[in-house]
Amino acid sequence: MPRDFLNLIASLRHGLIVSCQAPSESPLHEPMVIAAMAQAAVLGGAVAVRIDTPAHVNAVRQRLAAPAIGLWKREHPGYDVYITPQFEDAAAIAAAGADIIAIDCTTRERPSGETVETLIGRIHDELGKPVMADVDTIDAATRAAAAGADIVATTLYGYTAQTQHLTPPGFALLAQMVEQLDIPVICEGGIASPQMAKEALKLGAYAVVVGTAITGIDYQVRAYHAVLKS
Repeated sequence: MPRDFLNLIASLRHGLIVSCQAPSESPLHEPMVIAAMAQAAVLGGAVAVRIDTPAHVNAVRQRLAAPAIGLWKREHPGYDVYITPQFEDAAAIAAAGADIIAIDCTTRERPSGETVETLIGRIHDELGKPVMADVDTIDAATRAAAAGADIVATTLYGYTAQTQHLTPPGFALLAQMVEQLDIPVICEGGIASPQMAKEALKLGAYAVVVGTAITGIDYQVRAYHAVLKS
């Protein structure tokens, strides 16, 4: 792994990464609002942020020097993969200023027909960026690591057909990944409190990503509203 990759990833160690995203129909989806969320997160102690779409990554990059993990959620009819599904999506995210590119590394078929191995290789060689592999199972995690992923994360645990019967956080998967892989493992998904984040670190997580519990205003308000009206 290149030294600049190592230094970048080392800056995440035992830290909080805040996912700053909002539904497309939300007023919070405005790029400058997402950038303000990201800035607030870093001022509060986050070591990095996780950002969706080139427009949002670009807005965040104008405000922050802190590491930005970029992705682009794009749906393709007939395919379930939607987190940076194709190289062109990764290239757009890199051009917008992302430091690390997050991609779906499940074993599902990709819309481009491109393999995970090829995609990771192109991101390394053509974009010069490290790759964060979002996975759902230990099999996918092992394959992603073998394909050259620099970081692997539990992001898609509970969100694929194979794991839809499971509820994040994937602490059991996290423990398996920490035991079996030689690359940093990040816990993402379902972390709803500081105590849960601490538990993830105790289980060996290199870092923890928190989104909805911190920046998911739309979801949180609907949850409170539903309970109060019931």
